[in-house]
Amino acid sequence: MDGAKRKRSSVSAAERPSKHLKPEASTLTPGDATPANGTVYDVEDEEDAGRLLPVGPTQADSPEWQATIESVVKSVVSIHFCQTCSFDTDLSMSSQATGFVVDAERGYILTNRHVVCAGPFWGYCIFDNHEECDVRPVYRDPVHDFGILKFDPKAIRYLQLTELKLKPDAAKVGAEIRVVGNDAGEKLSILSGVISRLDRNAPEYGEGYSDFNTNYIQAAAAASGGSSGSPVVNIDGHAVALQAGGRADGAATDYFLPLDRPLRALQCIQRGEAVTRGTIQTQWILKPFDECRRLGLTSNWEAAVRQAAPNETGMLVAEIILPEGPADTKLEEGDVLLKVNGELLTQFIRLDDILDSKVGQTIRLLVQRGGQEVEVECEVGDLHAITPDRFVTVAGATFHDLSYQQSRLYAIATRGVYVCEAAGSFKLENTLSGWIIDTVDKRPTRNLDEFVEVMKSIPDRSRVVISYRHIRDLHTRGTSIIYVDRHWHPKMRLAVRNDESGLWDFSDLADPIAAEPPVPRKADFIQLDGVSQPAAAEIVRSFVRVSCTMPLKLDGYPQAKKTGFGLVIDADKGLVVVSRAIVPYDLCDINITVADSVIVSAKVVFLHPLQNYTIIQYDPKLVDAPVQSAKLSTETIKQGQDTIFVGFNQNFRIVVAKTAVTDITTVSIPANASAPRYRAINLDAITVDTGLSGQCTNGVLIGEDGVVQALWLNYLGERTPNSHKDVEYHLGFATPSLLPITTKIQQGVIPRLRILNMESYVVQMSQARIMGVSEEWIQKVAQANPSRHQLFMVRKVDCLPPSFTSAVDGLQEADIILTLDGQLITRVSELDVMYDKEVLDALIVRNGQEMHIQVPTVPTEDLETDRAVVFCGAVLQKPHHAVRQQISKLHSEVYVSARSRGSPAYQYGLSPTNFVTAVNGVATPDLDAFVREVSKIPDNTYFRLRAVTFDNVPWVVTMKKNDHYFPMSEYIKDPSTSAGWKTVSHDKGKDKLGASPDAANLNADAMDEAYEGASEVEPETNV
Repeated sequence: MDGAKRKRSSVSAAERPSKHLKPEASTLTPGDATPANGTVYDVEDEEDAGRLLPVGPTQADSPEWQATIESVVKSVVSIHFCQTCSFDTDLSMSSQATGFVVDAERGYILTNRHVVCAGPFWGYCIFDNHEECDVRPVYRDPVHDFGILKFDPKAIRYLQLTELKLKPDAAKVGAEIRVVGNDAGEKLSILSGVISRLDRNAPEYGEGYSDFNTNYIQAAAAASGGSSGSPVVNIDGHAVALQAGGRADGAATDYFLPLDRPLRALQCIQRGEAVTRGTIQTQWILKPFDECRRLGLTSNWEAAVRQAAPNETGMLVAEIILPEGPADTKLEEGDVLLKVNGELLTQFIRLDDILDSKVGQTIRLLVQRGGQEVEVECEVGDLHAITPDRFVTVAGATFHDLSYQQSRLYAIATRGVYVCEAAGSFKLENTLSGWIIDTVDKRPTRNLDEFVEVMKSIPDRSRVVISYRHIRDLHTRGTSIIYVDRHWHPKMRLAVRNDESGLWDFSDLADPIAAEPPVPRKADFIQLDGVSQPAAAEIVRSFVRVSCTMPLKLDGYPQAKKTGFGLVIDADKGLVVVSRAIVPYDLCDINITVADSVIVSAKVVFLHPLQNYTIIQYDPKLVDAPVQSAKLSTETIKQGQDTIFVGFNQNFRIVVAKTAVTDITTVSIPANASAPRYRAINLDAITVDTGLSGQCTNGVLIGEDGVVQALWLNYLGERTPNSHKDVEYHLGFATPSLLPITTKIQQGVIPRLRILNMESYVVQMSQARIMGVSEEWIQKVAQANPSRHQLFMVRKVDCLPPSFTSAVDGLQEADIILTLDGQLITRVSELDVMYDKEVLDALIVRNGQEMHIQVPTVPTEDLETDRAVVFCGAVLQKPHHAVRQQISKLHSEVYVSARSRGSPAYQYGLSPTNFVTAVNGVATPDLDAFVREVSKIPDNTYFRLRAVTFDNVPWVVTMKKNDHYFPMSEYIKDPSTSAGWKTVSHDKGKDKLGASPDAANLNADAMDEAYEGASEVEPETNV
């Protein structure tokens, strides 16, 4: 989808101006353009920090200018802010900009609307002398690009506060000006320029927020990222305009908002009055007289206008009239505006004046349409009423009424339920936002209130049909079945903007309705027509589709939802084996679809620490279908052997091919450099001679007799640095390795494996000889494994968990393993002796010397994550197995595995893969100590975290706590609960189970798990 279906801007994308926000913390954590897939929201367009425009060396300023600037800088502030959750046109984000004091006594700061944010705002400002204080929004204009922030003047103790006077009339063509602001993230930049135009139409910024129905001032200057909201001052030290945006293509041109409307809004607020804003839901545009003549402006009227306003060069023309608005059917596109209420009118400012003073009243407009005079009457609507000031969060997604901003951009009626964060149950077609929900559960949802009433009546774990359209393609109606999650996200919360406090007030709308008990259902499997192998036709009955949804990003896993296929290994007990790239951990919802018909839930029974499979279990009593247990081969498949490949392609269709095994080789999946995550190591990977193997993520290799010789699994690999896509490998895994585990599970015993804490790789005999392996052992290897002459060398020893102590020494890097407990090790499967023994007697070659050592094995019970703390938007957990595989020393048991966009963790640069070692000088070796220390910190207070990066570099981060938008909560594994995990709230005064994760706006899709941008796109495939 692109913007082709909406009204095209006359400006090409390359020439489009950019807002001058400066993304927060761009130096500390490179590449934090969080919405990495860019499906809806192009960060380049929005927050243009990268394109630093060339600014020529300015001439030395005259003494007058120097004196002016010295006084102006005392009023200019640098604003650091977060939009804590997605709202309207903007995703949650952290950024920097500029503002300036316009009322020193009351503490008002003027800046841009795209800084004050349409949604929840949290921020602070820094004055010229580096004093800091909190700011809160008191006004953001529904249309024009200005907003007003309030600070406490008493908080500034060392600076004599001064304010800038707003002088809109002083903006004149040819006037020399200075833009004083936080340019490109630098503390203060002063850019000079000259005003060249006063009658430019408002710049179109593309997809997100854009100003309209105002003229802009154009100047020859070249500000860049971070200068949004800077004052444009004249030599008298007065603000004559507000910096808003600039060219994104390197041309030295800036766009400023005139100060007429900001001055009126400020005066209303100073008097304690509401800032009334009127609209007839029509976008006007300034067109020069020659274009107006072509639209039908008669020479009589042109003469009258030129005589009344000799300096004017154009008139207002109707550009977009919104359907169902006050002017719908009365005005038409192309109408030239002559008079309003009998007054000749050619300027936006006067039109705004009239509309703002006549809210709820009727006005008369005289327009010329194709040479004919047409007079119409319109009722003036309230602009604030069609600008959303509340949102609802339910089932992991966020909704509000469609805004005037969005409907104007796409010329549609201002009504409907808009999804501003499409996540959780409402994650639709991998697109982050922009959906309009038409119906839920076959009931219409014309506005937010109707939507809330429908959602109140839907029980947890229901599947309901929704119909929806994307705002960029309203011709196409989508239909989806969603799984409603009211157990990980139990609350339906309403947030309402409070302009007194500057916060958004949260309230709970309805408790979730408990899930209905599942009932048994009947189903039949498809029959494969025309497949000559009867074995392939039978195996269809052993496959089930597995869908896994994660409410929280843990263990460095990059996605919040994954679907694939599993193989039923015991139909009577409902046991299924599935790739661990599909079910990575047990904090999740698993749904199994049998025969494309019956959907049942499942739970994790066993996660293999090394070999990339998970065993899950469903209730077979709920499935009345001829599900068949797959027969697993006890013989290892050989290179060159004929086999039948049965797999599932990208469309989830079954495909069959007769093929042969091309290779069986020992591999380890490459480590992911940016964020450690589970990967399979020390495995014998099977490849086959068919192109289908690369297309199919899951399947089996079977013999003519229908016995499964190998599973075909997807393996999550590394992220490619350039494309930020995750590589996925598709490889075969021989079944004999599976049997010892599955046999125990079928007997009702959960295996308690012990493993060697190392990763190995294969060495050939030529290398082994040089490294000191004797000829005698080389002969023994050739006899023991005629098909592959190889030994294993230790590539990396895992970092041991602090709880593990052993009296014996272990393996070291570069050791070559000859025997374990007397058994020569030439195959990966022979390493399985480690599973049941606490200590192995090993014969190794170290530094060219043969030696006997005792090697301890590590228990795997505490290897999996069983607790996660969500604090200030960061997900903290003990370092998972992949971290220990990749690091040489654990700095603490408090590891940052993900963080939310727009959170304090994001704003202050606490990145995934950092370890937290101390809070306010008190050591925090584990999560208990961390929770204890941070619980002592009052809300909205700075604290110090000592952290260590993954590369062992210690640093200190100062952060401010925010309990209102990001209260602390915990997920703790608890087998006694139905979900297997419980949630604990640390929200002050609301200490009850299950309350908090929604309060913290927890949303796995808005989390980064790596320090260089998250990947929501499906992985690339390697075979």
